Formats: sequence, C-alpha cells, structure tokens
Amino acid sequence: MAIQTAERSSAQDASENPIYQRHMAAYLAAVPYMKGSVLELGCGEGYGMALLAKHCDQYLGVDKHPVPNLHIPPQARVMQATFPPLGGINSNQFDAVVTFQVIEHLEDDMAFLKEIHRVLKPGGVLLLTTPNRLMSLTRNPWHVREYDPTSMKQLLESVFGRVDLQGVFGNSVVMEYYEQNKASVQRLTRWDFLNLQHRLPRRWLQVPYDLANRLNRRNLRQANTSLVSRIRSEDYPIAPLNDRALDYFALCYK
Repeated sequence: MAIQTAERSSAQDASENPIYQRHMAAYLAAVPYMKGSVLELGCGEGYGMALLAKHCDQYLGVDKHPVPNLHIPPQARVMQATFPPLGGINSNQFDAVVTFQVIEHLEDDMAFLKEIHRVLKPGGVLLLTTPNRLMSLTRNPWHVREYDPTSMKQLLESVFGRVDLQGVFGNSVVMEYYEQNKASVQRLTRWDFLNLQHRLPRRWLQVPYDLANRLNRRNLRQANTSLVSRIRSEDYPIAPLNDRALDYFALCYK
C-alpha cells in the first residue's frame, strides 16, 4: 500500500483540486511530445499515465510505491523501483522521459539527470517540472531542495545540450487561491518563534507538515468551496519563465 502524503496529489480528494489541476496542466502540455517509447519517473497515482500513454506506442511508469490499477491503460506497464540509478533500463531506449514534481525529492539530482540522459535516445526529450523556490510559501520538509531560476537552468544545462526552461503560472483564479493559502500558512508559521521549520532536520518535520498541509487544504475548501472547485488545468498557463512561475516546465534535449 502506498504511503499517501500531501506530496502525492490525488484526483479523489476535492480539497486537492488546485494541486491536481496544476499537475494536469503539465501533463496536457506534454501530449505533443509523446511518441514511440516513453518513460515516466514518479508516476504517482497514474492519472498522468492514463492521459499520455494513448499517444505513444509503449509507456513505462516507474514509482517507488505501487500504482493503482485504476489508471493503468492497456499500452502501459508499471515498475516499482527507487531511483537513481535506473537499474534494468537500457541506454538509448526512450523517445521521451516525463518526470513531474520528482527531482526536488531526490538526494542526488545530478545522478538522476545523468541517468535520464543515458536512457534517452539521441534527439530524445526530457519533460520535467519542479516548484519554483521563489514562490514557495514555507519550507517543505519532503523536499531535499528547491531551485531558483538560475540554479535550475545551470543544473539542467550541465547535463543536456539544449534546454528550454519555461514556467507554469496561475491566472487570477489560481492566484486568488494562492493568496488565501499564503495567508493561512502565515497564520500558522507566525507561532514558530524559534524558526524551527528551518532549524530542525527535515525528516522530523515531515509528519506534522503533512498533517497541517492536508488540514489547511481542507479548511480552504470549506471556507471557499466554489473557488477550490472551479480551478481547472487551463487556469495554469505555461509561458516564458519569470520569478512568478509556480513551477518550472523544462524541455531538455539529448
């Protein structure tokens, strides 16, 4: 059974709709790049796989937790594994690699990107998203690190010859939710007089953070159900990067 945390967004929880739609915006933007053989690293619940797999010949989803059968289409297969490395996967095998909201969780981000480069075919593309640190509301102890625009670009360009770094943004509806979320988080963190969120080891904070995060999302939905419910993937446009992007959307070519 997968460990369900607030980091593993679910389409089944109405309070997570803004996060789920934010993820789906990236998956929808990935559709034009789907062809041939595709690898997804960190496929989570599998709802992205259900969308993308029908646009390619073969699709392999890899996650450290079991993937529910509910979202596995006939042309896809799944593998339970931790990474890096990508053990058992041959070099020069995939036309595209998809990894959304994963790299921030990994200790060795460079090894991760080098393994992706290895398994991509020449001319293949990596599609990657990860949060923009400049827009984070508080420390996320589930993340090993987050990236500012400069560090993100430098890391990707150290492995891939060509990088197109864009941003996932929020329109006015999304940013209204963002501001409400920000105010709620500030009400919680104002009691952290000793700045423990940045001083304690991140693993000590994961469970309390997760509980507070889920409670906060549910409170936001209860307080403004119509706002939370009406957010859709099209409310997260992908555009040229600036500091106000919620996530990075990177296209990296081998």
